[in-house]
Amino acid sequence: MPPLAEIYLRVRRETFLWVDPGRFSLEDLAIHTTGERLFVCEDVHGMIAGFAAIWEPDDFIHMLYILPAFQGHGAGKALLTALPDWKSRHYRLKCLVKNTRAMAFYQAMGFEIIGDGASAEGDYKEMRLGNSRSF
Repeated sequence: MPPLAEIYLRVRRETFLWVDPGRFSLEDLAIHTTGERLFVCEDVHGMIAGFAAIWEPDDFIHMLYILPAFQGHGAGKALLTALPDWKSRHYRLKCLVKNTRAMAFYQAMGFEIIGDGASAEGDYKEMRLGNSRSF
């Protein structure tokens, strides 16, 4: 799991610029994904592009992290559409409001805003995969 932990740490530090980077550590992935199922996306050369973590009992996508070099090239879409029963489940997730690129991505993938809340990293929108899926 070290490559995934490194991706998790790097992408959070590079994306969540409004959060003190000292709050993030390599150990976070193991702690934050306990009991979750992990999905990994690799390029044609076997390089890990990113990963997703889901809490299956609630169809909750807890994490979707893609290395910057692979963002905007289909890795996120590939991970989402590879989730179990993608076409029929109503997956949910939370996305930080300040992460505008991710918000736009999820909406383009068919997620609809169903609520909002606040976390230590900032305000978020709760989203659910609707019937208008883009895949």
